[in-house]
Amino acid sequence: GALAPHARLGNWIAAQMIRRLYGAPVTDLGPFRAIRWEALLSLEMRDRGYGWTAEMQVKALRRGLRVAEVPVGYRPRIGRSKVSGSLIGSACAGCKIVTTILRHALGG
Repeated sequence: GALAPHARLGNWIAAQMIRRLYGAPVTDLGPFRAIRWEALLSLEMRDRGYGWTAEMQVKALRRGLRVAEVPVGYRPRIGRSKVSGSLIGSACAGCKIVTTILRHALGG
């Protein structure tokens, strides 16, 4: 119940893209990450917007870093998200995420 239906669909689509393009059993693009400092620096992260979580995941996979998903519970947001709280915000974020996944799949 923490994600709106359209955000859940977008999350599923992005996870499926990563699964198919990188062969990784990804099920979520949630924002919680744990990474060693040296590994983070090696990723040379560039995105400072909606694509950062996808960038981090695909770069880690491409560099052969160990990636694991750990289920966490969270509650629905109090108030309304500026991104996932609207179809336009979700569409803009989704375009950025899909573009990021594809760009890195093509070697970018």
